[in-house]
Amino acid sequence: MNLINKLKSTLKLFLQRTLGFNTYLYIFSLLAINRVKYEEEFHFFNDMIEDNGIILDIGANIGIMTALLAKKSRNAKIFAFEPIPENIKTLKRVVDHYKLRNVTIYEAALGDENGQLKMVMPIIDNVKMQGLSHVLDDSLNQPSEKGSFYDVPVYKLDDLEEFKSAKKITAIKIDVENFEYHVLKGGEQILREHKPVIYCELWDNEKKYLTIDFLKKLGYKVKIYEKKKLVDYREQSVTNFFFIPDNAA
Repeated sequence: MNLINKLKSTLKLFLQRTLGFNTYLYIFSLLAINRVKYEEEFHFFNDMIEDNGIILDIGANIGIMTALLAKKSRNAKIFAFEPIPENIKTLKRVVDHYKLRNVTIYEAALGDENGQLKMVMPIIDNVKMQGLSHVLDDSLNQPSEKGSFYDVPVYKLDDLEEFKSAKKITAIKIDVENFEYHVLKGGEQILREHKPVIYCELWDNEKKYLTIDFLKKLGYKVKIYEKKKLVDYREQSVTNFFFIPDNAA
């Protein structure tokens, strides 16, 4: 760990212990939402979305992007999916703080089957890392992790009644720490029917290519953000991807 990261970790630990974890998360979320410049790529995605229909924020975490989506698209309905209890508390406080009447929270994970998942919020150098909360995946042969563990409900997107009769799902933002393929696979029928624009983080492993191949077969083009515009993905070293329907303008 370099000096800067060590100082950041020390500060986070001090704030978490001094403020209490829930208050720390709430203040952190409000500060991030109100920064003058926050993730240029995400703002580009947010500007692409029509101000109507339904937007899915999958892996809403503590509500930073949920709030930005809801404030930008006031006429749209935002459905925020988050399974970790501490994150849900903060997400609800953020929604109340900004009076976001167009946000509905699902206290659950999404995947390619219905049931339960085991998740962990890692603890690194005694710091709780809510942004790195993830599904414990036996296929990755993950070593034993230190953290807070949860059994959470998981649903297939295609099986949720709320969306079976939806007129138009316009966009999906998804950041679920290497579980994106399973989530999207569980929403295959919705993707085929609605062809939403997708903004997606993918780790550089086999699941990245599974996800890309899966979406290509559904009629999506793979793009990345470069020099303030979208360009074709040609194996550039990136983690954030835009999936654009072939019939999009």
